Amino acid sequence: MSNSIKLAILGLGTVGTGVINLINDNLDELKRRSGRDIIVTEVGTRRQRDDIDTSIMQSSDLMAIAASDNVDIVIEVIGGTTLAKDVIMQAIKNGKHVVTANKALLAEHGNEIFAFAEENNVHVAYEAAVAGGIPIIKVMREALAANKIDWLAGIINGTGNFIMTEMRDKGRPFADVLEEAQELGYAEADPTFDVEGIDAAHKLALLASIAFGIPLQFDKVYCEGITGITLQDVNYAEELGYRIKHLGFAVRRDGQGNSDDAGVELRVHPTLIPQDALLANVNGVKNAVLVNSHPLGQTLYCGDGAGAGATASAVMADVMDLVRVLGSKSGDNQNNNGHHVPHLAFIPEQLSDTPILRAEQMITGYYLRVHAYDSPGVLADITRILSDAGINIDAILQKPAHKVGQVPVIILTLPVVESQMNLAIEKIEKLETITDKVVRIRLDELA
Repeated sequence: MSNSIKLAILGLGTVGTGVINLINDNLDELKRRSGRDIIVTEVGTRRQRDDIDTSIMQSSDLMAIAASDNVDIVIEVIGGTTLAKDVIMQAIKNGKHVVTANKALLAEHGNEIFAFAEENNVHVAYEAAVAGGIPIIKVMREALAANKIDWLAGIINGTGNFIMTEMRDKGRPFADVLEEAQELGYAEADPTFDVEGIDAAHKLALLASIAFGIPLQFDKVYCEGITGITLQDVNYAEELGYRIKHLGFAVRRDGQGNSDDAGVELRVHPTLIPQDALLANVNGVKNAVLVNSHPLGQTLYCGDGAGAGATASAVMADVMDLVRVLGSKSGDNQNNNGHHVPHLAFIPEQLSDTPILRAEQMITGYYLRVHAYDSPGVLADITRILSDAGINIDAILQKPAHKVGQVPVIILTLPVVESQMNLAIEKIEKLETITDKVVRIRLDELA
């Protein structure tokens, strides 16, 4: 077997260029850790780049690179779910190991891709697909392998975290902060995936599968973005001892004696959390994942969730793992499955069919903002409706009128099934004294 491992990098944007720079900067360190020379032999790029070493072959034919005999590991960083899928399947078909940062592709097509990789005796590694440089995939697949994970909660989109931080710390409106995030390169020209929670939902689908040993089911993730969050709600939350963060949750529910309600909650939404919670002070573009497992308890993993350096670090961590796999059998380039962690942490045939709970089955606390006429009996009517629905109130705050004769009432509730809250809100909004739609934001103590 050759002493060198040959890499192909498909896509020379921020991440692809970052990988090349990392290899050049840390070449000696990589060899000391792996015992092998790690070299880039081919890159896939739409146009010729003058800043790339002339020894590296450049081509726009990504399918040919994925099948090249001059490549051991294919690194896919082009993004998207069409061409990227085709080149990854081509690489797998030709016996190449794959490293990808493509969370959307894996969340939507990962079951197919991983099964094809198993059939062809190769591996698809994807540490960079979730939380950038934070090694959360490796931690959950390996370091927590002896633990039963009960739930996880994560700030897994840096753009959303930046926006919520700026709104809270500087009192800036959502639209203003979003514009700055685009100028700084944190948000795309079309920021939909970030601000509507889709990016976070892709990542949550991956984390949940690893946590609970279930197939990838992105289509069943409840997803709510931050576009409806106002400064008014940010300030009220602070006054009540909470902060609003955009979080992804994967929670195992035992059904509390009712098997129909047993399953897994997969949800992404704005959430009030206590100001002293571990995730409350993760600010700016940082990412963080809080994992609650048995017997270890709560552990927090925090760091840069995006950027050339962070993502290249995660990509190369996967490459180093695969270099060891390639070296686990002397004399050939074939993989030895006995030395590799399963793609989703569990042996494929042991993945369970645990149901994903519907949105109306979710259980959380709630922040409610109700606008009502300042007249006798209004608060009594609201609290009666909540009580009749079996909803326990934790706190009530009545604020000064914003409009003549109208007052905002803020209510925090204890955890309740979503369907009960839906019915209660519907009845509250039918009261003649209520002047607007009820604003609801979920609340979690992260305990």
